[in-house]
Amino acid sequence: MLSSRPVRALAVALLAGLLGALLPAATAHAADRAVQGGRLDWGIKSSFQSYVTGPVAGGSWSLSGGAATVGGSQFRFHSASGTYDPDSGATRAGFSGGVRFVGHTKADGSHELDLTISRPTVRISGGRGTVHADMAGKAKGSGKVTTSSQVPLATLDLGGIDMRGGGSPVALSNVPATLTGQGATAFAGYYAAGTPLDPVSLSVDVAAAKEPPKKPSKEPAEKPAGEDEQATKGALQDAAVDWGVRRTFREYVTGSIAKGRWTLGDGAQDGGALFRFPKGEGTYDAKKRTLDADFAGSVHFTGSELDLTLSRIGVQVKGGKGTLTADVASEGRAPGKAVPLVTFAAGDFTPRNGLAALTEAPATLTEAGAEAFGSMYKAGTVMDPVSLAVAVDKKAKLPALPDLGSDVDASAEPKAASEPDKAATAATASSSSSSSNALTYVGIGAAVLLAAALAVYVGVRRRNS
Repeated sequence: MLSSRPVRALAVALLAGLLGALLPAATAHAADRAVQGGRLDWGIKSSFQSYVTGPVAGGSWSLSGGAATVGGSQFRFHSASGTYDPDSGATRAGFSGGVRFVGHTKADGSHELDLTISRPTVRISGGRGTVHADMAGKAKGSGKVTTSSQVPLATLDLGGIDMRGGGSPVALSNVPATLTGQGATAFAGYYAAGTPLDPVSLSVDVAAAKEPPKKPSKEPAEKPAGEDEQATKGALQDAAVDWGVRRTFREYVTGSIAKGRWTLGDGAQDGGALFRFPKGEGTYDAKKRTLDADFAGSVHFTGSELDLTLSRIGVQVKGGKGTLTADVASEGRAPGKAVPLVTFAAGDFTPRNGLAALTEAPATLTEAGAEAFGSMYKAGTVMDPVSLAVAVDKKAKLPALPDLGSDVDASAEPKAASEPDKAATAATASSSSSSSNALTYVGIGAAVLLAAALAVYVGVRRRNS
């Protein structure tokens, strides 16, 4: 006859096996991962844009916070931040930038139509998606001004899309959007709830799963005194110039007429509304507030009857005035070296906390610049503003560039389900269901172990009774 002690020991052993089996299941669930960069492309409503800029409203729109344009009618919002759960697909991604629409100008210069949409945030959970945004505008008719934060502006049709996965980037392309009831109110009453809006496309980078913390390394030995002496004397440590050339020129290049594109090379970076030319080298005099520097990077515009390359960007600042130059190459014209393209105001260029900076200094096209653009624009035309940053201290950091995230291939986008497979999976996560499957199989194994433990325990108890 078995005693109760061995029976208990056996049951404890089986239960220990059960807990050991459950442990991997608990760790298999991936924690939320940080969204760290990306872009949202959305025209909001193309017909509304046409109405604002057309003969009836006679208005315009303007961008703020680093927002840009893409193609003919889309606005690009940048620098995504938030969270993503690869197990459930729950996503929260907030973007920077805004667009303001004005029209129906009054005699006093104010506008009957005045609507600003900024800081859009996409929230996805349980197969449902919503675009929220900060809204400020005048109600149609009454003119009452309302300002609201993160209004649920549009619902997203995510039918057949599986957001689960774990790869990066996470992308959606041309998702249908519909105006909500609250969105209709915030939209100043121009459209009713249920009105179709422009489709939404987004791409966000997702941080990798966190690794166990490593043991801290030994502190590096302190540098000898005087090693950074050169930095305190105003020597140029790092520099970058940001310039978008001209917004309407970029729209022309990618629009229906030129049907072209631009490509960046030699280290140039795309900030959406501007290009960054980094790694400035040259001379800077903090007392005289003068600069003579060359920057890395190039931009090549191509399209119908268009082939223009700007490279070896240079900037000279003296006497409160700046000049931006570039090597210019274009089809059918002799190449030009250090062509002065634009001049800009350069008032206070004194270093602060180790950084001398100019932010969005107004710029105008020169005679040589007009020739470089094939006389598309006249000398004196307002071009995109110039931003300039010069670090004179090793500890100083250049201003951050709007973060557009990684480039996205079509294969990296969640796709609609096709018959007979109703459970579509995103190519961004080849192991989209691995953790949930592991949880299922471990649960089954645990149940078997538990059943075995109970059977043994009950059987032995019966023998002892």
